[in-house]
Amino acid sequence: MIIDLRSDTITKPTQGMLDAMLSAKVGDDVYKEDPTVNALEERIAKMFGKKSALFFPTGSMANQAAIKLHTNPGEQVICDKYAHIYNYEGGGASFNSGVSCKLIDGHRGMFTVKQVVESINPPDFYHSPLTSLVAVENTTNKGGGACWDFEEIKKIRTVCNEHNLGYHLDGARLWNALVNTNETAFQYGEVFDTISVCLSKGLGCPIGSVLVGDENIMKGAIRIRKIFGGGMRQVGYLAAAGLYALDHHIDRLKQDHNKAKEIGEVLGSLSQIKTVEPIETNIIIFELDAGVSETEFVQKLAANNIHIIGMGSGKLRIVTHLDYTDAMHEKLLSIFANL
Repeated sequence: MIIDLRSDTITKPTQGMLDAMLSAKVGDDVYKEDPTVNALEERIAKMFGKKSALFFPTGSMANQAAIKLHTNPGEQVICDKYAHIYNYEGGGASFNSGVSCKLIDGHRGMFTVKQVVESINPPDFYHSPLTSLVAVENTTNKGGGACWDFEEIKKIRTVCNEHNLGYHLDGARLWNALVNTNETAFQYGEVFDTISVCLSKGLGCPIGSVLVGDENIMKGAIRIRKIFGGGMRQVGYLAAAGLYALDHHIDRLKQDHNKAKEIGEVLGSLSQIKTVEPIETNIIIFELDAGVSETEFVQKLAANNIHIIGMGSGKLRIVTHLDYTDAMHEKLLSIFANL
């Protein structure tokens, strides 16, 4: 039994998802003639109360397209120092859009409205980049799956309105946040100008993200996707996986969250572990004691067919997911308890 907990991106389609994919009706999506893609886009747009949605092959491309739609070269995006758009998208913001990032020193990837106000450059001070966009990530990947306080999100919206700033949500794991907080997609759609949601993480699809947004912004999205090389043809086979996941894989995210918390409890009892960060969703980040080698710890787990990922500086990450079964969970807890 191999237990792979490096990420929730390693899942494989379930049989039900495969059946839905094989029976999908397809067309040429570059011509917007794929009925299954159109159905997925319409459904997610409706969930968020938006007029427009567009299917992308990856979450990074969806985020990069959003940045491009909101900004002009030489401008600046406000985001947290842990933000995925800054740390894990290959420097795409600068390469694709010619913008810089103003990094906020937040808490677990989240910041306050006060910090946003302090980060906005004076628009008439031409020596500094013009601030044009605020980007939020929920849940926070590097912050250990933390969920934002929705009231703080709404306060930041007010500031964006006052300063004529765009407001983008990197919602790669927003489904996890919605299940954890009982908030709705529609609530988020009312607040943000653009939102990217991933289908290939918690929802278990083999590929795909969707960018939703206000009509005036999204009218240029398909052109940007084309420029980035993201136009696909009979992609309805993949969109069908997304539709299946929306019907069958959202509520079950609670199972991933519960298992993550149980893993955290066991890790917290081990002498080799210095700290375990608070666990809200499906990501566990923990720090080894100063005398414990990260390499040896990871190798010892690998010898027991358990695969996790190191984040450097003695921190490691575990992510629960659709393919992490109850039997795997019991085995993992037993091995951790006897380390």
